[in-house]
Amino acid sequence: MSSTANASNTVVSDSAEYGVFALRVSLGIVMIAHALLKALVFTMPGTVAFFNSVGFPGALAYPVVAAEFFGGVALVVGFKTRLASLGLVPVLLGAASVHAANGWVFNAPNGGWEYPVFLAVGVVVQALLGSGAFSIDGWLAQKARA
Repeated sequence: MSSTANASNTVVSDSAEYGVFALRVSLGIVMIAHALLKALVFTMPGTVAFFNSVGFPGALAYPVVAAEFFGGVALVVGFKTRLASLGLVPVLLGAASVHAANGWVFNAPNGGWEYPVFLAVGVVVQALLGSGAFSIDGWLAQKARA
């Protein structure tokens, strides 16, 4: 098994880089799906109303959907991965706070806090790991070394 230096100059095995890539893309797809659910299924007026109903300012729905969508896209392509990941932490902790009173299991009525907390941990792990294989960050780092 060979090793490579990632964008943070940490030497990791190629298989670990692929694992980081899989995590990054999976998290990105989930975040994009959540943004599209709010925008296209619940609609933005519905999402604003929901935010108001749980005690958040309704206007916060717009930056949350934008963060989920653009943060998710950044993760999928591996651009500014650490920053995008950390930028999603407050969104996910906010989601967890909405579901906290429902218990921990996400299939509880109105959803529990387990899933958004798991995603929050996932994006923190992604921020710690970096971009992994097949990322714009890695391509830019390689280009800078050349």
